[in-house]
Amino acid sequence: MFACLIFVLQFCHRMLILMMFVLGIGGSFQNGFHTSVINSPSLYIQSFINDTWMERYGKPVEAKTVKLIWSIIVSIFSAGGVVGVLSTRYLAVKYGRKKCMLYNNIITIVASVMMGLSYSAKSFELILAGRFIYGISAGIGQNMHCLYLTESAPKKLRGIVNLTVVTFGSIGKCWGQVLGLREHLGQENLWPLLLAFNGLPALIQLVTLPFFPEAPRYLLIDKGERNMCERALETLWGKKDLTVEIEDMLAEQATINGEKPKRLLDLFKDKSVRWQVITTIMACTFLQFSGLHLIYSYSFYIFGTAGVPIEQSRYVTVGISITEILTSVACGLCIERIGRRLLLCNGYSFMALIMTLLTVTLTLQDWFFWMPYCSVFLIFVYVISFGMGPAGTTGSLLAELFLQSYRPAAYVLIGIIKCSGLFLIGLVFPFIIDGLGSFSFLIFLGNSLCAAVFVFLFVPETKGKTILEISEDFKKIKLNRKNTKRSHKDDSTFVVTKF
Repeated sequence: MFACLIFVLQFCHRMLILMMFVLGIGGSFQNGFHTSVINSPSLYIQSFINDTWMERYGKPVEAKTVKLIWSIIVSIFSAGGVVGVLSTRYLAVKYGRKKCMLYNNIITIVASVMMGLSYSAKSFELILAGRFIYGISAGIGQNMHCLYLTESAPKKLRGIVNLTVVTFGSIGKCWGQVLGLREHLGQENLWPLLLAFNGLPALIQLVTLPFFPEAPRYLLIDKGERNMCERALETLWGKKDLTVEIEDMLAEQATINGEKPKRLLDLFKDKSVRWQVITTIMACTFLQFSGLHLIYSYSFYIFGTAGVPIEQSRYVTVGISITEILTSVACGLCIERIGRRLLLCNGYSFMALIMTLLTVTLTLQDWFFWMPYCSVFLIFVYVISFGMGPAGTTGSLLAELFLQSYRPAAYVLIGIIKCSGLFLIGLVFPFIIDGLGSFSFLIFLGNSLCAAVFVFLFVPETKGKTILEISEDFKKIKLNRKNTKRSHKDDSTFVVTKF
């Protein structure tokens, strides 16, 4: 992380780095934290549900009912996320990026208070309501974090700046696992504090974000405030020649020609952005079903067979999360040199290879004493490939596909796919493992291969290009397909005429 910051410091003002941290703790950090923190206190919360039911009704609750309530607690976060994502476009357009982030922290703090009071109030309903509100906040915060950074980063650093969204998400996931350890807040009497922890980073962002300017691109392109945009750029990037960046924004503003921000439905109706929409849907879907959840689920079994005690497996899982963080930082150091397209292709290709090898090693797990160690090694190699490829690059790529008027609606689409994928994985995933066992990796192997082929054939390189140049590249894909169809039509006409 520090090497990454030193690299950025060579090019831009320190205020941009500080803003990356401030946005991160209230943005993707919250999302990552929520996805991991709920696992540690699961037994305590289920016991709390049973005790509360016993106090109210004088009899223990059925095991099926406890399981149902628990599954709702876990999945209702995704439902709240969809609500938050759907409101992103309206809030971003009406209030701007900065105000949305500020108001969103208040929502998080309210949910945090509800979580903290749930035990003393003897109400598991407060946990349900708090998780739902957390989901709303995380849906808004994740999308607004991406929007704010994309519209505040200089072109030559857009990739590395946008990649911090992934890094803070991984940090949040790791932090949730660390705090959930028994040495910290993973104890029976401390789990309400663990679930209420999100209020602290929300409070920090609420206090510090007012010292930073609104997103410069939003100020100029959406609001037409050139003077405020220049002041924001000087604050974030330092006092230097901003002519090229301003001209780029003005060219994009002229292309939009005063059009109002698009709705989600407009993305699907407008043929001019059809390939961007297809790329967005495919990239998000490939990322969601890349198999990382399968890796985390199988890690306890694999570490157990390799001789790692069950009580120590949590620490090894934290090690996997730390590896994920480090690889995302490493990806940030090379994304502007290697490019998005090559990193994605190589990442998915290596993941497919590792999935194949893992299927073999897990199948032969009991044949050779050294085979479990191969599986442990492959897990870490997979996480490295995931962090250096899809995890570290997809977010940067998607942030560069759309013009200003389409971008809020595009992030609504991205958020819907992410929340739906998370919900679907949580619902179907356990049955896949029970039914297929180690052969579950073959499903995700196919996903990785399809992703590599799709990126190689249809995704243009976006490194170092303006948003307008990237839009022109996608238009060429459309024109090439039209020319191909036309040539096929001409060939068929020739054949008919000849015969």
